Amino acid sequence: MNLFRLVADLMHLGSILILLLKMQKTRSVAGISFKTQALYAAVFLTRYLDLFTHFVSLYNTAMKIFFIASSLYIVYLMKIKFKATNDPRLDTFQVQYVVGGAAVLALVANYAFTFQEILWTFSVYLEAVAILPQLFMLTKTGEAEVITTHYLFALGAYRALYLVNWIYRYFSENHVDWIVWVAGTIQTGLYCDFFFIYFTKVLKGAKFELPQ
Repeated sequence: MNLFRLVADLMHLGSILILLLKMQKTRSVAGISFKTQALYAAVFLTRYLDLFTHFVSLYNTAMKIFFIASSLYIVYLMKIKFKATNDPRLDTFQVQYVVGGAAVLALVANYAFTFQEILWTFSVYLEAVAILPQLFMLTKTGEAEVITTHYLFALGAYRALYLVNWIYRYFSENHVDWIVWVAGTIQTGLYCDFFFIYFTKVLKGAKFELPQ
């Protein structure tokens, strides 16, 4: 644990709380991609299979439980409680390609060919592209609510800070994890256009709109 990872974890935690606040306050899931949220639920469920078999710390266990529980709760809100406010016509990204690609990569490029290790690797690859349905939805609508942009910023910042954490660990601990590094770099890169618009428009009080 270091400062960069702690802040990254807090940003990740904050992104989920912002999303839940948006849903509960507006009683709506408009503008949120169900497919992205379902992918995140799959990420946490496949990554944290060691929850009750491998104890690291109370902090680690609590975070794992929170991410699993919150992702499933968000899926419940979108699919059942606030289903009437969800418009699947806007959420049309073909997720089978990213799921299939992550599965194939996990079978080919992993650290050990075991059931749990393959699922962990799958979760890393899948997380790298899980935001694509949400970003694709933004390109279709061309705009987003301010609170939704704050959610996306916090989510992107979490991964960007993890990149800094990995750089720090490499120089301080000689720690190397190329699977996580490559996937995290790709994931952060997907946010570049969004970050630019967020900093140049949203933080200045302008409406989030994609350039035509």
